[in-house]
Amino acid sequence: MKQNYNDKKSRVAAKIVILAMLFCGMSSEVSAQQVTISNNLLYDAWLTPNLRVGVRLAPHWSAGLTGGYNPWPSDESKSRKWKHLLVSPSVRYWTDSVNVHHFFGVNLIYSHYNVADVKFPFGLYKSVRDERRQGDLGALGVFYGYSWPIARHWNIEALIGAAVGYTKYDRYECGHCGTKIGDAHKWFVMPQAAINIVFNLPGRPKKVVEPVQPIEPVQPIIETQPAVPETSVVKEPEPVKERAVDVLRRNEPVLAHISEYKPYDRSQVLRRDKRALFVYFPMSQTEIQSDYRDNQQTLDRIIDVTRKMLADNDSEIRKIQIVGLASFDGGKKLNERIAQERALALKKYIQDRLAVSDDQFDLAFGGESWADFCDQVEEEIEKQSGNSGIISQLQQVLEIIDTEPDVVRREQKIRKLHGGRTYQYIKEHHLDDQRNAGYLRIYFDYTE
Repeated sequence: MKQNYNDKKSRVAAKIVILAMLFCGMSSEVSAQQVTISNNLLYDAWLTPNLRVGVRLAPHWSAGLTGGYNPWPSDESKSRKWKHLLVSPSVRYWTDSVNVHHFFGVNLIYSHYNVADVKFPFGLYKSVRDERRQGDLGALGVFYGYSWPIARHWNIEALIGAAVGYTKYDRYECGHCGTKIGDAHKWFVMPQAAINIVFNLPGRPKKVVEPVQPIEPVQPIIETQPAVPETSVVKEPEPVKERAVDVLRRNEPVLAHISEYKPYDRSQVLRRDKRALFVYFPMSQTEIQSDYRDNQQTLDRIIDVTRKMLADNDSEIRKIQIVGLASFDGGKKLNERIAQERALALKKYIQDRLAVSDDQFDLAFGGESWADFCDQVEEEIEKQSGNSGIISQLQQVLEIIDTEPDVVRREQKIRKLHGGRTYQYIKEHHLDDQRNAGYLRIYFDYTE
């Protein structure tokens, strides 16, 4: 009677697990871009249907729920059995990005089991060869694994680890009889291993094939030569095929070859790269607001260019350089912190949408953008040719910047200039442009 009760308990629990896993895969709160479904081939070899649903939580973190259910043999008169239900939630940390290469993880394990006359490999659990055991176990495990992307929607991953747990069970004389001979409990250590076939939803970005424009063949310059036989034929050079990335960067100046890359140096004067893209922030804000100024258009362009580069087989992203900046109004230390958080916000925005690893970013925290501000003031002086009053005030601002090295006193002097009128003009016309995270350049290299 107890055996029937426990088998019914297993079937009910299995249904709950299946419903929970289906809910994880279908929930409207989880983007399809973040879901994986996998099957452990080693578990299949033991005739146990199993499934794992994984969800991406952050650029380097994912969580999942694994379920396995073996209801066989259904004939209780058979001696050998390995009937069980297993549920295992887990959390993984990926060193590169989610579902790519190395990962480490922890998992919890629960199982209700009815086992008898099973010969486990490596001499494990020898006692179940001579009696039937029916009970429950719980364990905490750690593991290491590696995932190989093999196609747009598919990965193969392998993992190995160990778990420490506690089990409580009833003991019976044989695999098919119901004579109970006692109960027991104990601590145990068990190995973990898996070879998973993984299906990604919706998969990595499709390959982007840009139209290739052939270069017009160049007619060779033929110098005066002795007459050649009429049978000689001069072959025209074959058209040179451009790479897709070269076509792309003609329209996207933000792309540059890695040979142009220079790490940001705070000792050098930072000036705005006019080929770069800039995401702007309201005063004192560090969270990206897509509806502020033309941010949405810029953000869409950033994601589009980066996605195309990730999908291109002929090139690879080597560095994505982002510089966080702040306007000079406010305290210096506060502005440095704001500039740092703005650069990190743009990095997070990209990683939340694309699989770009940390080591592909070069983040710089520029603080107050004085040099960029000077360039803008000089440009306005050239445009204000008919307004001598504004020109005079802006020239005084430049003189203060050139002669006052202390940035705190420099800001104070600019604020007091002409009773605050000059500062008010600067605030209305220039300072908004200083509050940004500059997506300075994407540096790439060709692949062989």
